[in-house]
Amino acid sequence: MRAQKTSIFQRPLWVAIFALTAAISWGWAYPLIKLGFAEFGITPTMTSNKILFAGLRFAMSGFIILAIAAVTKRNFRVARPANWGYILVFALLNTTLHYSFFYIGLSHSDGARAAILNSLSVFLVVILACIFFKSDHLTPKKILGCSIGLTGIFILNIGKGGGGQFTFMGDGMIVLNALCSAFASLLTRGLSRRVDVFVGTGYSLFFGGLLLVIPSLLMQGTLPQITLNGLVILGLLISISALGFALYNKLLTCNPVGKVAIFNSLIPVVGAVTSCLCLGEPFYWKYLVATLLAMSGIYIINKGK
Repeated sequence: MRAQKTSIFQRPLWVAIFALTAAISWGWAYPLIKLGFAEFGITPTMTSNKILFAGLRFAMSGFIILAIAAVTKRNFRVARPANWGYILVFALLNTTLHYSFFYIGLSHSDGARAAILNSLSVFLVVILACIFFKSDHLTPKKILGCSIGLTGIFILNIGKGGGGQFTFMGDGMIVLNALCSAFASLLTRGLSRRVDVFVGTGYSLFFGGLLLVIPSLLMQGTLPQITLNGLVILGLLISISALGFALYNKLLTCNPVGKVAIFNSLIPVVGAVTSCLCLGEPFYWKYLVATLLAMSGIYIINKGK
């Protein structure tokens, strides 16, 4: 009997390549969002404008994924009407609440600091996956890796350099965003049992984006100014979301959640470096220490016996 062919999304090399592609793309989102705020004239106090900016990004990303799904003749069928409730909850966690907190927090924090603090979601996913999924086991390596990574986050919040003091509107919002991201990652596997995961990702981004756009418009949210550079930045952010979520959600359905999610430890590395380079933010010593600890966490958890 012929052995079943392993999916490309389950081969270790390609899992690493696809997971790294998603992580690097998301890392670039930190400076791009702040640059987008500047181009569209959105200040830290313009909450409804920030939510509109986020909603347009994700609604368009979802539309693009659904359009690709239609062209490639993916199955749009949802098994039961009740499953739409699950898809809506996933959209709320994965897009609406997740990025409401993210955009508000990022506008009140340095991009590098927010990127490192957001790595909290990576270690939360590893721990929660061991609680909820039999395929993920809490091993000494995972405990050590998560402990080292979380130590980096604590280091980020000590001292005066780099906004060491914890603030609710900045750091607090990023932490809430990390919690939403972690729980949404756990729900991804359930999503794949209810609808084609590529289509489900499109639904999540599209409906989640609309749930950001509609209330922002009701609150008189606008884009104060529109420039060519701003539209280019928005286009890049749309592409990052479509590519990143399509790859990441597919990987989560084919592999142990912790093994995939831990690659997101590299997001703070990319986010911190690109924020300092693109935004001219100062690079504090504790950014380097926190980043090295995050990278050590990913290595320990993924290294062989």
